[in-house]
Amino acid sequence: MHSKETIVPALQSPTLPDRDAARHEEAVIVKAVVRACDLWNLTNKEAAQLFDVPIATWNRMKAGDFKGRLDQDKRMRASLIVGIFKGLRLFFNGPLTYQWPKAVNSGPLFYGRSPVELMIEGGIPVMLKVRRHLDGLRGGL
Repeated sequence: MHSKETIVPALQSPTLPDRDAARHEEAVIVKAVVRACDLWNLTNKEAAQLFDVPIATWNRMKAGDFKGRLDQDKRMRASLIVGIFKGLRLFFNGPLTYQWPKAVNSGPLFYGRSPVELMIEGGIPVMLKVRRHLDGLRGGL
């Protein structure tokens, strides 16, 4: 059995440095997602849809003025976008790294559509499939 002293600190709200660290982490996450979407040449509308945020929120993110919080969904999307970006860099390591997400793909996962188009439509489940597809191309999972 735990004493009251060991339980109470765990239930307290985060300290100011913890909140500052969380805000910094979120700023880094947003910057990475914005950079990937810019390098992929996504329109603001496409990027906002891929990250599942309103266009006004995406514009604040691009401008570095985002003050909101990233929920679990946004953190997962960010992880997948960065993972896909990294996978493309490892697999192609050239101009196709940035062109592939918007290029029409005739492969079985895409059936004549671009990865971005498919990921916007299918959300996280399709983003996971695209990530796994790239890992498979590289000989990974």
